[in-house]
Amino acid sequence: MQKAGRVLPIIAALFVTCLLTANIIAVKLFVVAGVALPAGVVIFPLSYLFGDVLTEVYGYAQARRVIWLGFVCNLLMVIAIWIAQELPSAPFWTGQSAYEQILGFTPRLLAASFAAYLVGEFANSFVLAKLKIATKGRWLWTRTISSTMVGQLLDSTVFITMAFAGTGVPALGSLIVAQWLFKSTYEVVATPLTYLVVNTLKRIEGIDTFDYGTNFNPILLAANDSVGSR
Repeated sequence: MQKAGRVLPIIAALFVTCLLTANIIAVKLFVVAGVALPAGVVIFPLSYLFGDVLTEVYGYAQARRVIWLGFVCNLLMVIAIWIAQELPSAPFWTGQSAYEQILGFTPRLLAASFAAYLVGEFANSFVLAKLKIATKGRWLWTRTISSTMVGQLLDSTVFITMAFAGTGVPALGSLIVAQWLFKSTYEVVATPLTYLVVNTLKRIEGIDTFDYGTNFNPILLAANDSVGSR
């Protein structure tokens, strides 16, 4: 049975921090080559980088638990923001409308965000784990980039479709492709960093997990449902 590594909590914390930060700053839009993108794309791809590290070093089972941890933390944050929004404002406080504009959310956007996160992250982890077995642990760049491209495509497609279909927002396909390309390019550029982090962790932890015999059910949270390591 594989033991959780001592650095695992740090990687999990960085993963969750990237996720929460991206969701908070996503309200701001900026334009690249004439296409509007949410500011969250400047840090959200890092959650995929850390997701790659989790799966590559610790295996799918550990990554699955961290993905669900991120989901629960995000839900807790949303609940806290909503409660704070509903609290009666102090008579001298004039920031209620700004608070609602920046931190408020609609049920549709919230559902789209949660669904896209789960679909994208689990697809990313699944593809990487399977490719690691197929490549016998060689060519790390092929599986980190391929898994990110699949995961980010699903994430962008699910979110934009659920959030904006039927609302009159034009060119949804272009928005999906623009986000997907931006996030995937981010992963390509960050490949040297991924190699550095992965190789350092494998050396420190003394593990290199292969998901032979792993149950890839995304809702299974058993502690030892896998794995082979070396």
